[in-house]
Amino acid sequence: MSQAEKPNLLFPLLGLVRHRIGTDGDGVTTLVAGAGCPLQCRWCINKNLLKKAPAEMVTADALFDLIKIDDLYFRATGGGVTFGGGEPLLHADFLYRFRSICSPEWKVRVETSLAVPPESVKTAASAVDEFIVDCKDPDPVRYHNYTGGDAALMLDNLCLLRDLVGPEKIIVRIPWIPEYNTVSDREANARLLRKMGFTRLELFDYVTKQD
Repeated sequence: MSQAEKPNLLFPLLGLVRHRIGTDGDGVTTLVAGAGCPLQCRWCINKNLLKKAPAEMVTADALFDLIKIDDLYFRATGGGVTFGGGEPLLHADFLYRFRSICSPEWKVRVETSLAVPPESVKTAASAVDEFIVDCKDPDPVRYHNYTGGDAALMLDNLCLLRDLVGPEKIIVRIPWIPEYNTVSDREANARLLRKMGFTRLELFDYVTKQD
């Protein structure tokens, strides 16, 4: 049975944010926020969200029913649905199923750390129109200090994704992370990624103020 034929796949939905413009890709988008992540990022906001709003497990069909009200906005503006979290590629089969039932005119995007098995990247590559990758910091020591994870896995998956879909479908976000790297580190990271063939880079600052 293919991923598209699996109607009972579930996604841990934290919530939807509708009518976003210029934040999660072109056009009007709906952010689908999910729970669960293999990383333990020091400034993660998802942990606080989980305390306030436990996830609801939904099927792809149920999620489509919640989102289809904005079909006209998506088709008129080149927008669509952006999966964030959490780590959406932990649910790559779900993404494949969702892509199979929604309009081909919708853009399906994911915000990902790529801290997942390569098979998940391969599955998602066949279903997702655009990837927004938060690479944290490619330096293995800084990456591990901030996330607890393995930078080599992220970089290997980033190269795999580049080879599968092309760099034009990948936005790489390169942060300055207070207490973990510097602005100079961020510039060096950008140079490294350009050498790897990535052209769509977004340099930004993490906001760490806690309410």
